[in-house]
Amino acid sequence: MKKTLVLGASLKPNRYSNIAMRRLKDKGHEVKAFGLKQGTVNGVAIDTDLKPYENIDTVTLYLNPQRQPAYYDYIIDLKPNRVIFNPGTENPEFYELLDANKINYEVACTLVLLGINQY
Repeated sequence: MKKTLVLGASLKPNRYSNIAMRRLKDKGHEVKAFGLKQGTVNGVAIDTDLKPYENIDTVTLYLNPQRQPAYYDYIIDLKPNRVIFNPGTENPEFYELLDANKINYEVACTLVLLGINQY
């Protein structure tokens, strides 16, 4: 199972980040979450401060490209195996930084990947 950080986590049940947290957990993945509001979703605590998580396999982004620069260094320092750019988060500037740091990325939908067992 892939330890995943959901960046841009929401407490609102209809938000894709919230659905992703629930589905990841249901599929047996260890889930960490960062968002603007503290709370819990399906047993996953949403942190409001950036923690130095270890052994993160995947960072799945739910932040629009304009908000991402504040997190570039944080994500790179986590040294994940990959970053998933969900629809609406595509960011060529960040792709270049990830390439330079030898971090894989995918422009994909976490929910679709889970649904077709390609996560």
